[in-house]
Amino acid sequence: MKKCILSLLLISFALITHGQDIRINTYGGYVFKDRVDSYYSSNSYYNGQIQDGFRWGAGIEYLIPEKGGIELMYARQETNAPTTYLDGILTGGQLRRTNFDLNLNWLMLNGTRYFSINERLEPFAGLGVGMGIFSLTNPNSGNERSATKLAYSARGGINLWAMENVAIRIQASFFSAVQSVGGGFYFGTGGSGVGLTTYSSMFQFAFDGGLVFRLPGR
Repeated sequence: MKKCILSLLLISFALITHGQDIRINTYGGYVFKDRVDSYYSSNSYYNGQIQDGFRWGAGIEYLIPEKGGIELMYARQETNAPTTYLDGILTGGQLRRTNFDLNLNWLMLNGTRYFSINERLEPFAGLGVGMGIFSLTNPNSGNERSATKLAYSARGGINLWAMENVAIRIQASFFSAVQSVGGGFYFGTGGSGVGLTTYSSMFQFAFDGGLVFRLPGR
């Protein structure tokens, strides 16, 4: 994860030194709960819920005149995932419940189209693609799992320019990681977790706010 943040900083420095028209976007907002489940059979399944909470992040955006912007964005949420699961072999046929510690990291490349109404109001909409980097810890056993999955996102909102180079950003966003739970990323207590062969995708909705800092090119 340190490498991801370092890459973001290096790209930011490169754009600034080359005098490009760029923006620094900051994010903070509320993420809603999301249910994940998989039923392989009546004796092998899990059913859990990724809890709501706070997500923060930042991005650097290169502006293309009359076109929109391209942004490299990092976001992070620390939460829990209370889960009920059963596996006829690994759990001995016993129903188990665990409140897993879950960290979600998103590294996204976003394309955004701006629709300027006037110098103060700037609605926008955009799509993104990238990767979700997740880590899961069982607080009972101390076992940890991590996984990196293909991710995509969508968002829409408005920038309210309070000053020439500073705006308040308000948006609604959607993030998803395909096949993010299951397979190599297990909910389980043993060394190999619950070995289900089916998957559950993650769908997260959020309301975000933040500040936008415009750095004009030379």
